[in-house]
Order: sequence, then structure tokens, then C-alpha cells
Amino acid sequence: MNDGAAMKIALCQSAGAPCDVAANLALVQAAAQKAAAAGARLIIFPECFLTGYNIGERVRDLAEPADGPSLATLGEIAAEAEIAVICGYPERAGETLFNSAAVIGRDGSRLANYRKVHLYGDYEKAYFRPGERLVTTQLDGIKLGVLICYDIEFPEPARALARAGVDLLAVPTSLMTPADAVALHVVPTRARENQIFVAYANRLGREAGLEYVGRSCIAGPDGGDLARAGVEEELLVAEIDPSAIGRARAGYDYLADCRAGLDVN
Repeated sequence: MNDGAAMKIALCQSAGAPCDVAANLALVQAAAQKAAAAGARLIIFPECFLTGYNIGERVRDLAEPADGPSLATLGEIAAEAEIAVICGYPERAGETLFNSAAVIGRDGSRLANYRKVHLYGDYEKAYFRPGERLVTTQLDGIKLGVLICYDIEFPEPARALARAGVDLLAVPTSLMTPADAVALHVVPTRARENQIFVAYANRLGREAGLEYVGRSCIAGPDGGDLARAGVEEELLVAEIDPSAIGRARAGYDYLADCRAGLDVN
């Protein structure tokens, strides 16, 4: 847990442009500049935002390595706007694909690359291999962890990252109907039960038969919404103050008080 300075963060809730990487990079650039102008030092985009999520076989053609040209462009965008960027993309590692999220620093450097651990449904399991580790990084003195969409629906990875000391959990997402309860209830619960900030950046609109629910949010360590989107294109901006974590844990500390590993009769 960090008692560092407060920081404004932004979430871009957008439908994106399926299978049009250039158009999506242009959307990233416009949103990054707008968020930076609002004082944000980090902007988070949805899951697989560079290509679209439900794009079938095209994912094999559009997947790129973690040091590929689109990721290099993300670095240029981040450096130009002086804002850190977290963006989902399909990652190619040899012949293997991962559902990944890149963390780019405000100077354009690559801070981390996370591969989704919990794959959702037949589509993801047909194209991607699951990642095998959780990752953290530092951003302006704030410890940051990343999960992707379905990952947040399991309590274990969020708890593991909280125990590793993260202040902020960033979650690029493509949540579809009828799972609104995840955005409305599960995400704030993950923030409260771990007493950390959770930033959940969801897609919206329709894509190849899927309808996304929007409702992106930034939840505080008490589980309350610091910002909440509806079902339209929206740029959310909110300030997170890491000292709020210490205040939340002063009265009761879930991490310290939890008795894990009890036997079951």
C-alpha cells in the first residue's frame, strides 16, 4: 500500500472499429490527448481494443508481438500526450496468441505486458492460450496491477494482487449482455473486499452478434463509484488518492484479518 500523491486517471469507453487497427490507434490518440488535457496521467482502454474483440479468424492476421508496430505507435502516442496508456490487444508469440494488455509509460516506454489468465468461452479458448502469471508495475509512485475482463470475476487474482501491494487494479474489458451485474456489483465488490482502487474500462455497442453493456467505472477502496459511465461513448476521469487505502484499512483490514487456508470438514 502506497501513501503517495493523488493522480487523475481516465477510462475510454468506446465501441472502437472492428478489424481496423489504424482507426483504433487514431481513437487512442484522440482520447489520450483529451484525457491529458483534463489532467489525467493514465488512460485505460477496453480489451482487445486495437483490433476489436469478437473478430473471429481475423485475430490471427491482426495479432502482433509485444514489440510490434502498433505497440510502438502506442508508445509514440503516450509520449506525445505525456500520459500512460493501458490498452488491450491480441499478442502473437511465435505461433501462439494471447489476449494481452500493454502498459506504456508517459515517456513511451513499455512498463509491463499482461496475458489474460482466465479465458472466457469457446471463442477465446479456440484462439488464445491463457497467461501463467500476474504482473505489477510502478506508475508515478503508484503500484499498478492489470487483469482483463473475465479475470475480475474470480476473487483470487484480485486478492493476490492486493496482497502484492497494488494500489490500483486496471481492467480492460469487453463485457457483454446479460452480464451487467459484473460491472454494477462485482467490480465494486472487488475494490471493497481488497480495499484498493479498481478501474474497469468496458467496450460498448454491437460487434458480430455481441452487445456490450458499457457501464465502465472507477471504484474506490470503500467500493463506492468515483466515476461511472452509462451506455454511450464516454471518457471518464477521476482522481485516485492512495492515502484513501490506508484510511479504509484503519478500521478493518480485510487482508490482515482474513483467515485463509482453513480446513473443511
